[in-house]
Amino acid sequence: QVQLVESGGGLVQAGGSLRLSCAASGSIFSMLRMGWYRQAPGKQRELVAAITSAGTTSYADSVKGRFTFSRDNGKNTVYLQMNSLKPEDTAVYYCRGTRGQVEYWGQGTQVTVSS
Repeated sequence: QVQLVESGGGLVQAGGSLRLSCAASGSIFSMLRMGWYRQAPGKQRELVAAITSAGTTSYADSVKGRFTFSRDNGKNTVYLQMNSLKPEDTAVYYCRGTRGQVEYWGQGTQVTVSS
């Protein structure tokens, strides 16, 4: 069983930065494909960024060039560095880990960007 715990959310002004962390329990972290999702009020949850077990990253067009996804397998943690934040980035951000058909979700962390 894997538990994911996000941290690092908060309130920031437009143009500012935040770094989200997602710490995982369990011994299979390095084998997990990880993703950051976000859900704004009244909207569907959307994929923001993903990283494979080998460290290959991909990003939604809306965050490309502003967000950086990384992982530290030694610390069982992934990070989402968010720069040049915009009000439309405001959402609850969730961490997800998958291995085959099995998925794990964190509880989410709120990110609010004021204009």
